[in-house]
Amino acid sequence: MSRINKPYSESCDQNKDPILEIIQPRLQDCRSVLEIGSGTGQHAVYFASKLPHLVWHTSDQRDYLPGIRCWLEDANLQNLEAPIELNVSSSAWPQMQVDAVFTANTCHIMHDEDVAAMFQGVGQILGDRGKLFVYGPFNYHGDYTSDSNRRFDDWLHARDSRSGIKHFEELDRLAVSAGLSLQEDLAMPANNRILYWQKT
Repeated sequence: MSRINKPYSESCDQNKDPILEIIQPRLQDCRSVLEIGSGTGQHAVYFASKLPHLVWHTSDQRDYLPGIRCWLEDANLQNLEAPIELNVSSSAWPQMQVDAVFTANTCHIMHDEDVAAMFQGVGQILGDRGKLFVYGPFNYHGDYTSDSNRRFDDWLHARDSRSGIKHFEELDRLAVSAGLSLQEDLAMPANNRILYWQKT
């Protein structure tokens, strides 16, 4: 893939600093992070540059890996690892243990069984007291938190009837089943949240 075809996500540029503000102090005692659904690779490059004490592992489905490699090659950061092919439901999860897992704007793209598989996999690769950070929009008490999220969910369903904004209560149930305990539920711009669980 040539540099001119390097993928770009405007939303990554818009949310990278608010996300960094939340995860930076909470990752100070960590040494390794696996990002699930790295997409373009922009988040990985930005966060790895700002958090040099971390080894940042990228992952995504096969079609996204060339674009991630472009961003990683251009950044040339020593703490960025080559992307791992990972489909949370059908791939063999990497034989690794990390201190933290980060994923952004993935749950509402996934089907319910994919989300369940992701939490199960995360529970297996997180070390003792390992941390999980999930960024995105979520529903609470069976309802949307904003009209914009409702419209976004309608768009998601029109695109794929099995995708859509997930309910916080169900995500927390899956987390508990994977041995994780909710630490914080943090408000973010544009009606998003960061959910932070820790392995117990």
